[in-house]
Amino acid sequence: MDTATKPRSTRERLLDTASRLFYERGFLAVGVDEIVAESGVAKMTLYRHFPSKDDLVVAYLKRADDEFCDWFERALATARDPRDKIIAVFTGLGALAQSAQCLGCTFQVSASEYPDPRHPAHRIAVAHKKEARRQFATLAKQAGLREPEALADQLLMLMDGAWVAARMFGRSNPARHVAAAAEALLRAHR
Repeated sequence: MDTATKPRSTRERLLDTASRLFYERGFLAVGVDEIVAESGVAKMTLYRHFPSKDDLVVAYLKRADDEFCDWFERALATARDPRDKIIAVFTGLGALAQSAQCLGCTFQVSASEYPDPRHPAHRIAVAHKKEARRQFATLAKQAGLREPEALADQLLMLMDGAWVAARMFGRSNPARHVAAAAEALLRAHR
């Protein structure tokens, strides 16, 4: 059977439903009963695949992190030199933040809804942000820019600001200028 027409497994259907609901409304606003009802899967089946709601949240965040990494790599692949790669990420971010499907950063939501730094959702969010920051620092060093660690911090804040703008304002938001802001930061660090 062609994988494009292969039916989704029960686990994937549950994760697809939970992913959509968590991204649209947050983690605490979505209950297991709603996920079960929308996915058409029995509650016991959900718990067979995900022993707790936290396990489902963790699976969703890991999937979201993988999807972000894929997006980030595709953005990097559109440019050749490290400086242009940074701009390509922010150009892509600006376009994504203006799209109807963008509701901001799920990792920001998970860190705010699960503020305990020991909670797995909070730890995944922090690890996600640290990895984005590390990538920016690596690119800044490769580009020979001054103070690459400080620049990486600034780029991460710029990226997070674009995500917040998308969530708060919808499609028509200030993130349309995020690539120009990144360009200005890079010029300041030449």
